[in-house]
Amino acid sequence: QVQLVESGGDLVQAGGSLRLSCAASREITCFSSMGWYRQAPGRERELVAMVSSIGLTNYGDSVKGRFTISRDNARNTLYLQMNSLKPEDMAVYYCYLRPGIPCKEIGTYWGQGTQVTVSS
Repeated sequence: QVQLVESGGDLVQAGGSLRLSCAASREITCFSSMGWYRQAPGRERELVAMVSSIGLTNYGDSVKGRFTISRDNARNTLYLQMNSLKPEDMAVYYCYLRPGIPCKEIGTYWGQGTQVTVSS
């Protein structure tokens, strides 16, 4: 079991930046992918960014070139640097961890979410 706790959500003006953090309750020694989803009111949850166990990254089309995902293994923390924020980026952001078959653990862990509000 692992708990994920996000932080860093805030109110920011359009064009501004935020860095979200996702702290894991224990060292992550095995995973298939981890990353960030977001969900705005009335919309489906969408992938924002993810990183695989071998370091490959993938971004949603709407955030490419503006958001960057990174990990700090020593701190068991995942980050999402968000630059040039737009009003359409406003959503609740959730981090996730997916161990996967290589880790002999199926399912997905989710954090509780952190609110990002972008004013125009």
